[in-house]
Amino acid sequence: MPLEDEPRFHRWIETALDALDFGPEAASEEIRSRLAGGRQAVEEFGQFAAELLDRYAQQPGPGMLSAMVNEDGPETGMSKGVLVSNALLLIFAGHETTVNLIAHSVLTLLRHPDALEKLRRRPELIVPGVEELLRFESSVQFWHTRSAVEDIEIAGTTIPKGAPIFLAYGSANRDPKRFANPDELDLERRDNQHLGFSQGIHFCFGAPLARLEVQVAVGEFVRRVENPRLVEDPPPYRHNQIFRGPRHVLVDIDGIRD
Repeated sequence: MPLEDEPRFHRWIETALDALDFGPEAASEEIRSRLAGGRQAVEEFGQFAAELLDRYAQQPGPGMLSAMVNEDGPETGMSKGVLVSNALLLIFAGHETTVNLIAHSVLTLLRHPDALEKLRRRPELIVPGVEELLRFESSVQFWHTRSAVEDIEIAGTTIPKGAPIFLAYGSANRDPKRFANPDELDLERRDNQHLGFSQGIHFCFGAPLARLEVQVAVGEFVRRVENPRLVEDPPPYRHNQIFRGPRHVLVDIDGIRD
């Protein structure tokens, strides 16, 4: 995406997600207005993506969007609608989940000063530490676009073929049958096969980039920020049922190291 257009799609994303920010007032006129604003933001973003894809079709450039338009391999030929849908998915999912994970990581470490100090002393723990933060505070709480391809029996209950399935990742990542002391933060947790990026054929193909982004951001925060302190705990959270994260995390600091 052209960097000069970043403010525009950031505004579209915020407006679209605000339309999913349901609380007790979900049936109110305010919510109906936000839903209309969200639909308009998605339409404007879709038009922008379509024009960008047309531009790349005429003049190829760097990056995945151009590659999707111009790839000439044996499994190409995506329709314009599918290309636009994938562009929107990449921008929305890649933006919001990573933002929430960085915010949650800072929030969680400041709530657990022993873990913060351990990470400061042993910076190599940032890799397993990010995996634990992914498990401990799941950016995606559940996903709602799955269905059973055959009858499935779980705990004496049959889920019939074709039935919709809501996968609660946040709950699975705190399952005491899978994780010892699941409500404790352990930066050195072994066998940490969380569902922060889903699994199987639905595994997030942006996971390697997200991991790198968070490792760098949180690693630099721990290394450089002097005496960070939470201003507000808990911070205000979105009511968004799918993408879980604070609206902001305010932090007081004494300074920044080089």
